Amino acid sequence: MPNIHETKTHLSKLIQRVEQGEEIVISRAGKPVARMVPYLGEPVRKPGVWKGKIWMSEDFDAVDEEITALFYVE
Repeated sequence: MPNIHETKTHLSKLIQRVEQGEEIVISRAGKPVARMVPYLGEPVRKPGVWKGKIWMSEDFDAVDEEITALFYVE
């Protein structure tokens, strides 16, 4: 069980072990405080997943003078 200092020093090696399925418990003053486990879920972002499902109006980027005036009070 590595302590926090050892974890910071050897993070890359610990991540390699976790990627191979190992669970690593990190301690502070000899007491467990955190756990490193492999991520088993799907990737958070898949490029293109919303393609064809979202519509934006033609004037999406148009400047609204009324709103702009609220930000730039003279």
